[in-house]
Amino acid sequence: MSSASEPMSAAIGVLGGTFDPVHYGHLRAAVEVRERLGLSGVKMVPSAQPPHRQAPWASAEHRMAMLRRAISCQDFLAADDCEMRRQGPSYMVDTLSDIRRGIGDAPLVLIIGQDAANGLDRWHEWRELFELAHVAVMRRPDAESDYRDELAQCMARRMVTAPGALHAAPAGLVIDVAITQLDISSTAIRALIAAGQSAHYLTPPRVIEYIRQHGLYSGPVSA
Repeated sequence: MSSASEPMSAAIGVLGGTFDPVHYGHLRAAVEVRERLGLSGVKMVPSAQPPHRQAPWASAEHRMAMLRRAISCQDFLAADDCEMRRQGPSYMVDTLSDIRRGIGDAPLVLIIGQDAANGLDRWHEWRELFELAHVAVMRRPDAESDYRDELAQCMARRMVTAPGALHAAPAGLVIDVAITQLDISSTAIRALIAAGQSAHYLTPPRVIEYIRQHGLYSGPVSA
């Protein structure tokens, strides 16, 4: 652990998701949050076994391969396979614990959307998340906060407005981050591909090339 006289290391962001497939909405969000909060980088973590939704359409290996291709030209974005290396459901509290063990007491920032934040109290061991990381809530223009009971109180007492506060402590704070609304979804991309239509300009060319090479998403449309 750092002593009181030693400066904190630069804050690191963590953005989880199924990335089925990864698209420009995911990538632009990672870039904007990094810039607005002054993060040294963002770890993008594909969920191997999402506990709160149905199984992804593509395998974890395919989704990781697409993600790596999508971010290959950005040295401040990294694809992290920690959830693929664990057995059982991919709980974020376990993911943050894994990352925390590797970075010591450097500031860590969990990046989530407003919809996910509204249901954060339904996440596995959700209170422990604040012991492991700060929470940055991505706010699109049409997003509204709707926190319940204990979660509402927890978010309110931890809320800060200055990004610099995140760099002065390892974990425990909450900040809202306004990001650009890009109306792109993995569901829509899968539907286009299944219908034999183009997904160009929705996801990077190298992702489209990988999808074609491996015949992904060409079966019945998935939700």
